[in-house]
Amino acid sequence: MSSKQKILMVCLGNICRSPLAEALLKSKVNPEKVLVDSAGLDSYHAGEPPCPSSINIAAEHGLDITNLRARPFETADFDKFDKIYIMDKLNEALIRKKARNAADLAKVDFILNEIFPGENIEVPDSYQKGRSAAKLVYDMLDKATSAIAKKLEN
Repeated sequence: MSSKQKILMVCLGNICRSPLAEALLKSKVNPEKVLVDSAGLDSYHAGEPPCPSSINIAAEHGLDITNLRARPFETADFDKFDKIYIMDKLNEALIRKKARNAADLAKVDFILNEIFPGENIEVPDSYQKGRSAAKLVYDMLDKATSAIAKKLEN
């Protein structure tokens, strides 16, 4: 019997991109086989719900993220999760500082590398940038999480 895969989505504040990525992947996988969570690399928004633009774009696509709450990334997350997806180069720099060793870093990858392998394309930060920015982020994360879900099925 295989153990449950544990996936962590990470962005800066855990109120825009990573909650969307968490909800999207959760909607595409079997919760008995895959655990999905999200976290932020700073703690400015700890305990807060996702930002209104992310809540609204998720709702337009039938996803309710209002119950999610921002939490800071912890070093222990390297031990808890099998794969850690980051959104941009700032996330990469900050998570590298928290990594203890090469094994920690081996779990980290840009989420868009799932659809553009090795290109390290960034998911732009949509915080306070309105609906069009949130829609762009949603579309990027929708494609990436579909690729992740397909990989997890195999």
